[in-house]
Amino acid sequence: MKAISIDMGGSHVKLAVVENASILATDEISVDYGAGLRSVLPVFKTIIDKMLSHLGMRPEDCVGLAMGFCAMVDRTTGKVVSTNGKFDDATGIDLPAWCQTEFGIPFGLENDARMALLGEWYAGAAKGVDDVVMITLGTGIGGAAMAGGKLFRTKQVQGGTVGGHIPVLFTGRQCTCGAVGCMEAEAAGWSLPLVAKEWPGIEHSRLSTVERVDFRSVFEFAREGDAIAAAIRDRCLHVWAVGTVGLIHMYGPERVIIGGGVMRSADVIIPYIQEYVRKFSWTPSGTVLIVPASLGNDAGLLGAIPLLDGLH
Repeated sequence: MKAISIDMGGSHVKLAVVENASILATDEISVDYGAGLRSVLPVFKTIIDKMLSHLGMRPEDCVGLAMGFCAMVDRTTGKVVSTNGKFDDATGIDLPAWCQTEFGIPFGLENDARMALLGEWYAGAAKGVDDVVMITLGTGIGGAAMAGGKLFRTKQVQGGTVGGHIPVLFTGRQCTCGAVGCMEAEAAGWSLPLVAKEWPGIEHSRLSTVERVDFRSVFEFAREGDAIAAAIRDRCLHVWAVGTVGLIHMYGPERVIIGGGVMRSADVIIPYIQEYVRKFSWTPSGTVLIVPASLGNDAGLLGAIPLLDGLH
């Protein structure tokens, strides 16, 4: 089974032609989400046509086009419902009609975190696991859950997808979602510079010399003995661990998969969260296993197959 797949991130978009658990062709572009989605749809068309031509394929050789979107979506209508400041014009775009006009094939839309979980369930770290939670750590913090081998869904479109907005600090900072002290507001890529800026003694850390504090610099400087960087790293680890326990208590998974760019430091992150979960989660059936995602940035792309195949 072949499909066209688009993984919409906040600042980058990956496009691919996939066949079962393999990626036949892929490309990635940087985008300005403030400029809107409508302006980049022609770019998507050009890239997809080029990939198909290179493979000697036509759009109709694919079962459909699947898009994982960094927003709340209604999969039944193929519409973006709420964007929280990213590609705000998307709520007014008829994406199924765009797909039909440009490619003449069926269209599937899903939240990007759910797509990543589908990919890991289909061909990665969640393969063979029916009850699983996935957390994606990046510019924001995404989340998705699966119960009994099916994605967790509710009539509210955010059901099961806002793990990054579980509160971890009731006295914390305001989040982009409007709540206070969300996991994302305390330890995500967008909030990390704010945390660092307010940290006591930050002027004595190498972090004060970088243009923008990110997880790569925090973990790198911490490894090299920077005490402030280590303290900020440990705070992030604690926030993620607390949020993970909350999600475990909420969904009762047998496995939690953690993905995202920050997992370059999985050797530090996974043991910390696993030990915290062992100590502080209430799981009478046994300790929940914490594992890194195995498909990296390809997870959302490979989620296209189970989504379009009607498995979810």
